[in-house]
Amino acid sequence: MKVSVQREIAGRTLSITTGEWAKQASGAVLVQFGETAVFVAAQNGPSRPGTDFFPLTCDYRERLAAAGKFPGGYLKREGRPTLKEVLTSRLTDRPIRPLFPEGYIDEVQVMANVLACDGVNDPDVWSITGGSAALTVSPLPFAGPIAGVRVGLINDEFVLFPTVQQIATSRLDLIVAGSRESILMIEGFADQLPEDLMADALMFGHKAIVELCEMQLELAEKGGKEKVPYKAAVKNPFLDQVKAEAYQSLCDARFNPKKKERSAAASAVKQALVDKYFPNGATELADGRTLAQLKDAVSAVDHQACRDLTLSGKRLDGRSLTTLRAVDCQVGVLPRVHGSAVFTRGETQSLCTAVLGTVRDQQKSDGLFGEFAKPFMLDYNFPSYSVGECKPIRGPGRRELGHGALAERSLQWVLPKSEVFPYTIRLISDITESNGSSSMASVCSGTLGLMDAGVPIQQPVAGISIGLVKEGSKYVLLTDIIGDEDHFGDMDFKVAGSQKGITGIQLDLKIDGINEEIIRGTLAAARDARLELLRMMLSAIRRPRGEISDFAPRILQTKIDPEKIGLLIGPGGKNIRAIQEQTKSQIDVTDDGKVLISGTDKVGCEDALA
Repeated sequence: MKVSVQREIAGRTLSITTGEWAKQASGAVLVQFGETAVFVAAQNGPSRPGTDFFPLTCDYRERLAAAGKFPGGYLKREGRPTLKEVLTSRLTDRPIRPLFPEGYIDEVQVMANVLACDGVNDPDVWSITGGSAALTVSPLPFAGPIAGVRVGLINDEFVLFPTVQQIATSRLDLIVAGSRESILMIEGFADQLPEDLMADALMFGHKAIVELCEMQLELAEKGGKEKVPYKAAVKNPFLDQVKAEAYQSLCDARFNPKKKERSAAASAVKQALVDKYFPNGATELADGRTLAQLKDAVSAVDHQACRDLTLSGKRLDGRSLTTLRAVDCQVGVLPRVHGSAVFTRGETQSLCTAVLGTVRDQQKSDGLFGEFAKPFMLDYNFPSYSVGECKPIRGPGRRELGHGALAERSLQWVLPKSEVFPYTIRLISDITESNGSSSMASVCSGTLGLMDAGVPIQQPVAGISIGLVKEGSKYVLLTDIIGDEDHFGDMDFKVAGSQKGITGIQLDLKIDGINEEIIRGTLAAARDARLELLRMMLSAIRRPRGEISDFAPRILQTKIDPEKIGLLIGPGGKNIRAIQEQTKSQIDVTDDGKVLISGTDKVGCEDALA
């Protein structure tokens, strides 16, 4: 039976419909906002043998037919997911994942397809609300609903669900997801926005989230399937025994400033228990208890020991709650490249390489809203040796693409205008060592690399991650979290920005949400840490270098009357080719008469300009 709910949201009609399409799926909805439509289906299946985690997969796809277009190139069928599709898939996954019960290991897929795009409303954010709605009307044990909204800041006023055209002039592009009670996920980028204003934007967005959640509850009441109760796993038979025997030993093992020593000490405690209860390679006891159950119990007690230590005010590496790890910054570490830097914070290290190019080096892409070119790129690489592991080298995964995009967009706001610095810029962040918050290390090394390359950035930018451990109403915030604190903690809240304000913000949670008090406290702690980081970074290089590298191309620019473009180019390109050959330069002309002259020989470029 077809069921639909409808509301007026931000001056446009929003409808969510179920019961008409994909009736064999666990849950399916069509979300339409204006004339943009996203279809989302949720499906579950039995868990695979040996699975010890929640195998949730969220996929988002934009078919260009939704905008009445064909894919460019020889092949006319979409292939591998685009960067935007990967990032939107992550946005959908992150707020949904914490709302399934602990121990739930069934396969779950959430698949979102853009079926129509009006060129005004970006469909990406509706993948979050659609995914939640599909799960809410399904029998799955999903503790939703949740919803996602986009918030802009135009003329000093917050705008709910700004159009694509409005986002182009907005000081803020913020996506926030949450339940009726709290906020679950944040992904936003801003023009150096003060912390209080960013917090206000989050609360503004949450008000709309409440209404979208109520729509989903109404839809489920009218056309949802009956929920199948989830039976929690029985208590581990080793849990009390391991806690009595090994809790204090694990506390002692985890209280160590060195990552490898902590891990080795905890592993030794686990191995001692294995040797005691399962000697000679045994895997099952006479009473039916298994080796796997013992290992699960040790992991659970280890997890609780780390949390208890932190809640008592003791961090695993001995720092106070607000202390940064030791920081070291170096620039100009590589020969011949256009810029380079190494940023080290504790046991996390990022090597940044900067490359300057011409307008022809821009990354060109196609999408629902037309072709576009990127003059700035940041690529993030996370090799296995950075964490002491040996794995095959493959292409970048979702995590690497997400971390790179976060660092890239956090730095984008402070780049110079093309009229001032007409270069295409590429940064490469190679994580050579990792123990927490390598994406924020990439922001710091990226800033240093830009300055070393002579890019006249408006302000230096630094990034920091704040963690959280929360039990009931008691909680502690942790500045500059290490990998273990990320693993056993409840939150990874990344904030990047300059001295003036925030440029990038990202929140991931393992619990069912955080309130305004925690959000504002986190932003304040992040600002204090960021300012301290900036002071350390500026001790390595005070300001961008006055000249670019001798090995970088030289670009000169001028402007001519658009009516004289044909005269410059000449018949069949004869004139412009002759100038390029004589001066060994490259000349690009835009439709508005802007002329860019580039080459490795500065004298040749000047001759071409003359």
